[in-house]
Amino acid sequence: MDVHSRKDYIMFIILFHVLIIFASSVPMIPKTCHPSDEEALLDLKSRITDDPLGLLQSWTPRTDCCQDWDGVSCSSDRVVKVSRPGLYSLDVPVDTSMSGTLSPFLGNLTFLEFLDLSNLKLLKGPIPIEFGKLSRLNHLFLDYNNLTGSIPVTFKNLHLLKTLNLRDNHLSGSIHSDIFLNMTSLVQLDMSENHLSGPIPYSIGHMESLYNLDLHQNNLSGEIPETIGRLEKLVTLDLYSNQLTGVIPNSICNLSKLQDLSVYSNILTGNIPSCIDKLIYMKYIEIGDNNLTGSIPPSIGKLSGLLKLHCDQNRLSGELPESLGNLTNLTDIYLSSNQFTGRIPPSLGNLKDKLLFLDLSRNQLSGPIPSELIKIQYLQLLDLSFNPLGLGKIPDWFQKFSVLFELFLAGTGLKGSLPTWLAASSLSTLDLSSNEFTGKLPVWIGNMTKLSSLNLSNNGFHSSIPDEFKNLQSLLYLDLHSNRFSGDLKQLGQYESIDISYNMFSGTLDGIIGDEPTSLNTLILSHNPLRGQIPKSLGKYNYLERLELVSNGLSGGIPKELGESKNLDTILLSHNDLSGEIPGEVLNLKYLENFDVSDNRLSGKIPPHKRKIPASAFLGNPGLCGAPLPPCNHSFSVVRTYY
Repeated sequence: MDVHSRKDYIMFIILFHVLIIFASSVPMIPKTCHPSDEEALLDLKSRITDDPLGLLQSWTPRTDCCQDWDGVSCSSDRVVKVSRPGLYSLDVPVDTSMSGTLSPFLGNLTFLEFLDLSNLKLLKGPIPIEFGKLSRLNHLFLDYNNLTGSIPVTFKNLHLLKTLNLRDNHLSGSIHSDIFLNMTSLVQLDMSENHLSGPIPYSIGHMESLYNLDLHQNNLSGEIPETIGRLEKLVTLDLYSNQLTGVIPNSICNLSKLQDLSVYSNILTGNIPSCIDKLIYMKYIEIGDNNLTGSIPPSIGKLSGLLKLHCDQNRLSGELPESLGNLTNLTDIYLSSNQFTGRIPPSLGNLKDKLLFLDLSRNQLSGPIPSELIKIQYLQLLDLSFNPLGLGKIPDWFQKFSVLFELFLAGTGLKGSLPTWLAASSLSTLDLSSNEFTGKLPVWIGNMTKLSSLNLSNNGFHSSIPDEFKNLQSLLYLDLHSNRFSGDLKQLGQYESIDISYNMFSGTLDGIIGDEPTSLNTLILSHNPLRGQIPKSLGKYNYLERLELVSNGLSGGIPKELGESKNLDTILLSHNDLSGEIPGEVLNLKYLENFDVSDNRLSGKIPPHKRKIPASAFLGNPGLCGAPLPPCNHSFSVVRTYY
């Protein structure tokens, strides 16, 4: 070895030792994720069968779950937070999605404080009972998934829980009676939109920190427990759409901070609690669609912050209290379908600055309509239909409603002809059905160009529809049934729903059905003296659900093209002169529920079909045979076909 080589070798040895010494002096950075926590999270990942957005892509062995895994946060070496990775991107929610099941090993994350696996949509299976071991858990979000099974009774151990959200799953079974006993810290509880059954546990009264209680759209039964009155911090109580019975408990008046009360669509009975005036912060009362009786307590007028009052579809009676006029912040009043009597309180005119919707329909209210209502300057909807108001005519002062868009005065005793001031109105919806209007439909109706819905059914109008009707380009819903209109059918517009049954229209269906399909959903032409055949072009109407052509004098066959209108659920063609066979394509429409071709001249074997259609739907066709009618006689069928 020469001198230079020896020097190089010595320098290499020295440098090598220096590097060894330096490396030994630098402390090793340990992997901080606790092994049991990593095992639990990897087991969850192994149960995810589809992760289309790669939300768990960073969850890999030999990496640090505390530092490298998206959606995971730690304190020291223990996982304290697990949330949906990629939850937000530039403050815009990401559409997350994963398929699979929850892992029972998540119960080993004993330091976990926050778990959010919500809105994954396809996450299924039960909630593991092991979740009850998460004794440090503060917030649990499993909402908007496809979870099944019952709510684990072990949840009673989650005594530090502040938020529990199980909304919009398929959870079933009853809520265990002890589950809420130790949840004294719970602030938000949402189990809505599931299939939970049985009673609301009395232990619900132990959750004295509760701010929001939402159990709507389940199958809960039994009474609302009196213990609910202990939840003195409660702001929102939503029990909408269950099967609850009994009364609204008086203890509810102890909820002095309550702002939103919804028990809509249950089977509740009894009176509205007279102590309701104690709920001074109340903004929303939604108690409709029950069997409540008695009157509206006059003390309700003390709830000065009330925004919405929905008491419709009950059996409430008595007079409407004048004190309703004190509720000057009201935007909605829905009191329809009750048994209220007396006159409409003039004090409602005091609601001049905020009221938008006033629905008093289907009661026993008497007239006249107080002119004070004209002071309600922003009123958009007024429905007084089916009250014995004995109006005679629409009051002229109605034309002063500057922003009224929807007017319903069906069955209120109106007579004569339509008032001419309607021509200049901005109405989008007008329902004057079930009155005693007579005469021709005025030409000026063509000036009501903002109309989207017009119902003049059950009156005494006659003659043809004026050509100016074509000017109503925004009209989507037309109901003229049960009048004495006449003239040839003609295409009047691009409707979604049309009912002109029980009139004297003539002509063919081609006059009203064009070759180009529209968004027509409902077509009812029954009991008019029409002629001709059912147009094949009806098969192009992809949105058509209801077709009623009863007693129209139609001939020819039932076009098989009708089977291409895939959304049809009702086909009524009885009492015509139709002939030929029933197309199998029509009888086997996927959504078909109502079908009737009785009293025609149809023949041949009824095609095999899955729907349970009664024999009465085929009677009056001597040439028809096969289930549900008697079996076919082959020799008879041949003769019929030959001739």
